[in-house]
Amino acid sequence: MRIEYTLADLSDVAQQVISNVDSKILLFDASMGVGKTTLIKEICKQLGVQDVISSPTYSLVNEYRSEQGTVYHFDFYRIKDEEEAYHIGFEEYLDSGAWVFIEWPEKISNLLPNDAIRIKINLSDNEKRVLTYVNSN
Repeated sequence: MRIEYTLADLSDVAQQVISNVDSKILLFDASMGVGKTTLIKEICKQLGVQDVISSPTYSLVNEYRSEQGTVYHFDFYRIKDEEEAYHIGFEEYLDSGAWVFIEWPEKISNLLPNDAIRIKINLSDNEKRVLTYVNSN
């Protein structure tokens, strides 16, 4: 799927992602400042999260309660190696059945399940964002 959007379209984009992915484990692949956390915040809002949603850059993971269950939001930008993810019980989060959103997934590539959906976000020449992903089916 390919979606070209502006920030004004974010609510619709988040709803499209939720409605069309066949895995609850989403990997957000984008450069710094392109909008990973912004999109995750909107997806959480669409899932019914009432908490303040922020990037877990220093804590590695934030946990939110939603109308659809628990949501885990990881940011692995600052980890030194995959061993750090093991130490926080990362695999248990993946096996929980909850929504799991991962920023900087390339830092833990050997730990990721095959059925995770990789969402790529790029900036286009006209300053719109371009989101692409392929379902695992």
